[in-house]
Amino acid sequence: MDFLSGKHILVGVCGGIAAYKSAELVRLARAAGARVRVVMTASAAEFIGARTFQALSAEPVWRDWTDDRSGMDHIDLARWADRILVAPATADRLARLAQGRADDLLGAICLASQAPLMLAPSMNQAMWRNPATQDNLALLRRRGARICGPGEGEQACGDVGPGRMLEPGVLVQMLTDSFRNGALAGLKVVVTAGPTREALDPVRYLSNRSSGKMGYAAAVAAREAGAEVALVSGPVALPAPAGVALTRVETAQDMLEATLPLARACDIFIAAAAVADYRPATTAAQKLKRQAGGRTLALEPAADVLATVAAMPRPPFCVGFAAETDDNLQHHAHKKRLSKGIDMVAANRVGPGVGFDSDENTLLLVWEGGQTMLEQDTKTRLGVRLIECIADRFRARQTTTESHAEHTTENTR
Repeated sequence: MDFLSGKHILVGVCGGIAAYKSAELVRLARAAGARVRVVMTASAAEFIGARTFQALSAEPVWRDWTDDRSGMDHIDLARWADRILVAPATADRLARLAQGRADDLLGAICLASQAPLMLAPSMNQAMWRNPATQDNLALLRRRGARICGPGEGEQACGDVGPGRMLEPGVLVQMLTDSFRNGALAGLKVVVTAGPTREALDPVRYLSNRSSGKMGYAAAVAAREAGAEVALVSGPVALPAPAGVALTRVETAQDMLEATLPLARACDIFIAAAAVADYRPATTAAQKLKRQAGGRTLALEPAADVLATVAAMPRPPFCVGFAAETDDNLQHHAHKKRLSKGIDMVAANRVGPGVGFDSDENTLLLVWEGGQTMLEQDTKTRLGVRLIECIADRFRARQTTTESHAEHTTENTR
């Protein structure tokens, strides 16, 4: 499975002889399916040209503040990145990052980003062993940076020892591994995503604004967490996620029929789809013609996929979504959780710039006895945080269930 597919990787290139390796790094990351953007320092341009990276990444290359034309491009880049990999990371760059300096474009982006920071050191062996460098590395590790390498061997200066930047293939593998975890290892997860369409006639239908992005992000994050994932999707303009079993459907009834067999064999069910609440009572066999005056449509309830799964004799851990247009998310989320009889609800406000038709979202997660707010972020990163929380709650429920079973067994002896 290609865990880099669709991921946003920002590569920072600093002024070291190993900068030539960064070109191959960019090429390999793109070949693995990632989108790659490159930020070069001024000294990096003395070793390799920006045009090389532009050709390999198929993206503009940022070099200094003159490339920050809007004045906020560095913030946009910081938000865009799923990972920041500085390769080569020179001794000077490590010192700048440790000090939290933002006096060049790369430093400002690293300081403004919440994306995990990965550093591939490259320097002379004596510079690597210097206590100042080691102190900077220790500080960066404590702050959460991942130090990738360095390797050992002959260096450009003729010395032999630690300080060589890791090979591009190794760094791409480390990038790939950084998206993989075992939080749901061995489990089966079913996710529904996107809207449904309920036909009025052969050319018209009732639907909603769901893009499917949140559900797809949850499916990808569950796969990265080690789960076997099945995705049941309404009509969306999104590519099939790598490593996920995708079933495409159209109506709420289609989604129910596709989901039920999968849900009976799964451990976790995430109902992220915006399933229609109502459908036309009848579907016209021919296109309805325009007529003078109004037209009355008779509607009837559509299939309730989430409630049906939750009502199964042995339901999986069920997570529902609640899209609301007002700010009383907590009330609506708790009400939906109780009415559907499910384990967790992810509630979000929909409107301009967030929710439907947007790459960003916020989520209020509620469960029995607790809640947490996932602040506004890209749906890709929210999907990861959502799966982390689901994994925690699933394990908590399993522990409670096992404890209760042991207590019951003990009392019957």
